[in-house]
Parts: sequence; C-alpha cells; structure tokens
Amino acid sequence: MFELATLDTELAAIEVIRDVLLHQRRLRGSGCTGRVCLRCLRHHRDAIAEAMARGRTIEFLLPAFPTKSPNPAKVLGPLPDMAEELALRFLESLCERIAEVYPPGARILICSDGRVFNDLIGVSDENVTRYVHEINRMIDRIGAAHLGQFTLDEVSPGAGHAQLRARLTAGRGPHPDELRAEVRQGGHMVQMYRGITRFMLEDLSVPEYTGSRAALQRHCRELAYGVIARSRAWDELLAELFPDAVRLSIHPQPCSTRKIGLLLADTPDVWLTPWHSTAVDTGDGLFTLMKRAEAEAAGGRLVTAHGRPSHFVLPRAHATAPTP
Repeated sequence: MFELATLDTELAAIEVIRDVLLHQRRLRGSGCTGRVCLRCLRHHRDAIAEAMARGRTIEFLLPAFPTKSPNPAKVLGPLPDMAEELALRFLESLCERIAEVYPPGARILICSDGRVFNDLIGVSDENVTRYVHEINRMIDRIGAAHLGQFTLDEVSPGAGHAQLRARLTAGRGPHPDELRAEVRQGGHMVQMYRGITRFMLEDLSVPEYTGSRAALQRHCRELAYGVIARSRAWDELLAELFPDAVRLSIHPQPCSTRKIGLLLADTPDVWLTPWHSTAVDTGDGLFTLMKRAEAEAAGGRLVTAHGRPSHFVLPRAHATAPTP
C-alpha cells in the first residue's frame, strides 16, 4: 500500500482538489470567489485526504454522458462525437495530473444516467444503449485507462428498461409536491429547475412537434420535475453503491456543497454539455461547444471521423475575428 507522510498527505490533498476546482462549474451567486474557491477547497479536502491516508486510488463519481439530445438543431446525431471525446480526454488528463501529485492516482466512474429518464426526454431505449456502447468504445479507443462507465442496466441485469426505472424510484427520490415546494423557496433549486426546463423545451422543439409553444412549455415544466426526481433517485442509489466516492456533477453547484460542479469543455454557457451540443474548432485546434444550428449559421464546415459526423471547423476569418 502506498504511504505518504501526514504533512505530505495534507498538501497533496490540497493540490489535488485545487486542480479539480480550477475547472469548477459554479452556480451564479453561489458564494464562490477567486479562481479557486478556498471555501470549496476546505470543504472537499478531507475526503481526498482520507483516500490518500489509506493509500488507495481516489474514486470520483460523475453522473453524466446520458444520451444525445433528440433535437437535430443541437446535435449531429444520436451517437457520441468529438464533443464527448474532448470531454473524456479532459477527464483522463485530470486523472493523469492527479497521479503526478499522488502516485496511486484517481479514477472517474462515469455513471451514465440516460436510462434513468430517457422516456421523459423523447429518446428511445435503443438509442441510449447505442450511446452507452459507443462511449465505452471511445474510452478504449483514446486509451483512457482512468475512466470507467456504470449504468442502471448493471444494477439489475436482465430486467426490462421500464422495470429498471420502476425499481430505481421505488422508495427513492422526492415526491413531486416536495420538489414544487423546494422550487417555490427559490435559490439553487429554482435555478436548477429553470435550467432543466429550458433544456427540455429545446430538446422537444423538434420538427415533428405540431402543438403550440405554450403547451410545450407547460409540458416541459412538468417533465422537469420528473427528470429531477429520477435524478435524485439515481443519486441516492449511487450513494448506496459507492459511499466513499467523491461526488462530481455536470451541473453548476452552490459553494461548499457535497458535489463539485465540473466544466467538461470550454463553453460560454455553464449549462451546455457535450450531449446538448457539437464541438467546434475555432482555430488552431481550439474547441468550444455550440449548438449545431449556431455552428452552421457561423459557416462551420462539417468534419467526419470514424465513419460519421464529428465536429465543425469555423472559417478562418470567423475564428480569428476579435471579440467586440
């Protein structure tokens, strides 16, 4: 077993959590300050130090990479592309940097939550399965030795997809009335609710929809409660299965809470994720995330890789234009 001196353990834990917090996805008005929030650093340091004191690999848990948005104005298709690959490469590089400070290193277990709520967001179980398989293939292809994936399917092997979701929410997650009460209180919860409602509205605004926008907005507001409730149930199950893991999130988080919000890619929108967007090469190999329609409107050239659409490259003049 790897051993560090007590002082070295504390310093190494600070360095590790600092490296993670450099990529923190913050909730606006959450109280975080500075490039690295010292309050968040103090809050999460002990969990890292405890793993180091035992000489074991630091385990991070990241519910993410669910499935691609069903809206073709946002994404290139139902399968992972360069947007996901860049995010996976970032996560792998984060683990590699941690290993430079702490040789036993770190492992990030991606807890794909697509099966948890795909029926609410208009994505088939078949597409979720294809997405999960392709993420595994991508992890292998890029040699991301510090990454793994865990899905709801592995909790009850052989169970049907609807049965998996029913078992998940049996005794877990809040009642919708409890969620509504939380939203009415404002703060972090109302920002989360509005963010998910916005994504739902975008995802379901597909060409096949023929109803009114007002009706779709009402529908999405109700669906958002369902998505949040099931996500909470998934969160509770993960806490049962992986009690010692350090929790990460792709959503912006308040200051000094049990999860660390993590930015997976360069994007001007803290809510935008690889599965709601496309990767765009803005020049000299630098990438950002944009919705597909925005990339096309900017004159982006579509690039294919591994036999399917991968990302966009902006015209040179657009990519190098100064920011007004």
